[in-house]
Amino acid sequence: MQNTPKRYLSRSSPPHISTLILLAGISALGMNVFLPSLPGMAIYFDADYRLMQLSVALYLAMNAVIQILVGPISDKMGRRPVILTGIVLFLLATLGCIWSPTAEIFLVFRMAQAAVAVAMVLSRAAVRDLYDQDKAASMIGYVTMGMAVVPMIGPAIGGALDQAFGWTANFWLLFGLGALILAVTYFDFGETAHKSGKTLIAQFREYPELLSSPRFWGYSLASGLASGAFFAYLGGAPFVGTEIYSLSTAQLGVYFSAPAVGYFAGNFLSGRYSTRIGINRMVLWGCWINGFGIALSLVVALAGLDTVYSFFGFMTFVGLGNGMAIPNSTAGALSVRPHLAGTAAGLSGALMLGLGAGLSALAGWLLGPGSTAVPLLVIMLATAVLGLLSILMVIRRQRRLGL
Repeated sequence: MQNTPKRYLSRSSPPHISTLILLAGISALGMNVFLPSLPGMAIYFDADYRLMQLSVALYLAMNAVIQILVGPISDKMGRRPVILTGIVLFLLATLGCIWSPTAEIFLVFRMAQAAVAVAMVLSRAAVRDLYDQDKAASMIGYVTMGMAVVPMIGPAIGGALDQAFGWTANFWLLFGLGALILAVTYFDFGETAHKSGKTLIAQFREYPELLSSPRFWGYSLASGLASGAFFAYLGGAPFVGTEIYSLSTAQLGVYFSAPAVGYFAGNFLSGRYSTRIGINRMVLWGCWINGFGIALSLVVALAGLDTVYSFFGFMTFVGLGNGMAIPNSTAGALSVRPHLAGTAAGLSGALMLGLGAGLSALAGWLLGPGSTAVPLLVIMLATAVLGLLSILMVIRRQRRLGL
């Protein structure tokens, strides 16, 4: 652990927590701010909605690929240069999205925007560089609590910008904020990692040390599957809101933010109680709450009693459960092999977003003319149950080993 005193806007000291929040936030904003615009973008590009919906799945898939690579690279080169490079690439890709003449070219630049994933991954790795396991879970909770404000207000802002100025306004917002965060990071983010000194080949050869750990898999799957319910929601909720409940883009932006309200609360609980209660119990309760909310929504939908208020309202439980499960399971995964924190952050994040990409695409594919919300809710519930089983596996193994 590092004990260097923190000074704001100093490149020789560890980053301020506000800088870590901004880094995590720009990645989250890039994921969801434009989602209320998807139906209108399909019309603009004269493309099928399902093609435009791939802008979520492809972005998540590229996130997963980048996260596999970024961990070893940052363990070797340090967090700072990798983060700065990722943000610059994100800015260039955002301009490409704005000026794309076709849906296909837009999707290519949308995939390139995933370079900003390094900011989310390495902001968490930086926390683990600076704190021990339980304290890291608490600090990651506070970082992601601040990050939760972004998806809470992002779709609402995106919907309003779309109605006032068109869909490109969302991407100009991303460009402006990305440039600001690049400047803040350049001046405030002092290096937090002890560079490994190993070649990249040697770094990648350490993957088996993580992949052979049942606890790493358990924590990573708990995080990935709990959040998988939310990623399926990202893929299906724009269709559900506009086609089933007839919401405008501005209204959809407001309703779409429901999980983020719960996510904010869940991350506050993680920040406040993870050190006291322990990460395993926090993940367990988070997975229970996640599944509980989806199950309630599914029962209401199967009874034919669902409304826009019930569908989006129950999604606050998904956010609450994720806010408790993700920071704690992430801290657990990063603590299995502390000397491989960057690599673990990348692998764990890649697993989470790889699952998310598949579930998002599946949700978009299953929803078509005449659909109800039931197929989406079934996918979400199955994913939540598997996440619960994953953390139960970790708890059982630790008890057997006496940890």
